[in-house]
Amino acid sequence: MSWSRRSLFALLPALAACGFSPVYGPGGTGSRLFGQIRADDPSTPDEYAFAGRLMERLGPDRDARFALAYQLRIAVVPQAITPDEVTTRYSLNGTAGFVLTRAETREVVTRGQVSSFTSYSTTGTTIATMSAEQDAHERLARMLADQVVTRLLAVDPDQMQ
Repeated sequence: MSWSRRSLFALLPALAACGFSPVYGPGGTGSRLFGQIRADDPSTPDEYAFAGRLMERLGPDRDARFALAYQLRIAVVPQAITPDEVTTRYSLNGTAGFVLTRAETREVVTRGQVSSFTSYSTTGTTIATMSAEQDAHERLARMLADQVVTRLLAVDPDQMQ
């Protein structure tokens, strides 16, 4: 075992003493949120990918105590332009604003905004370019959903009661 591993193991009791608890441990935010959040219904392909990833991470919303409103914004930006003025690469820049509220009282528990980006190439056939663009949109929506879940898991567990 290396010195860095020993140091890590020595720090674990100190982290436990300061109130640190694993997100997916007993009483952690992860177990309190699983199956407890109902996201807004999606209406665009990007929102379907976003909401689908939320459901994968947070579980089905059968007993939802919280409502998650979100707004996705995705912009397409040309990145690589040839001397002939042909764009061969695009970047997708996206943000997701979100508000988590208690379903019964509409009291805001937390709110925030996350952002990320991805890109795709336009070299090849038209079909290949369209497929690459669609894949990039789905990747970006899933990345944004993962970031939202990470933010939700960081909320103080006492606020989730």
